[in-house]
Amino acid sequence: MPAFKKTQYTIRGVPQDVDASLRRRARQRGMSLNQFLLEELRAASFGGSDRNYRDLGGIAGAWREDPSFEAILAEQRQVDEDLWK
Repeated sequence: MPAFKKTQYTIRGVPQDVDASLRRRARQRGMSLNQFLLEELRAASFGGSDRNYRDLGGIAGAWREDPSFEAILAEQRQVDEDLWK
């Protein structure tokens, strides 16, 4: 990968509510604040990010056994032999 010259910015006067929001969004994506801000700057500069974030953390590992649901699935798994002739 070619080396690119990188520039460092210092931003002053960031309101507390903006800071809190940016930090929260970075945390939700599992990124450092710096990584998050670089992604956002890239997206703002070039019209989008290469990454597509679809966080499924809220449902991962949330499966619960449900006998009524299992019964419905078992019924749906029945093969109608007349349809498959």
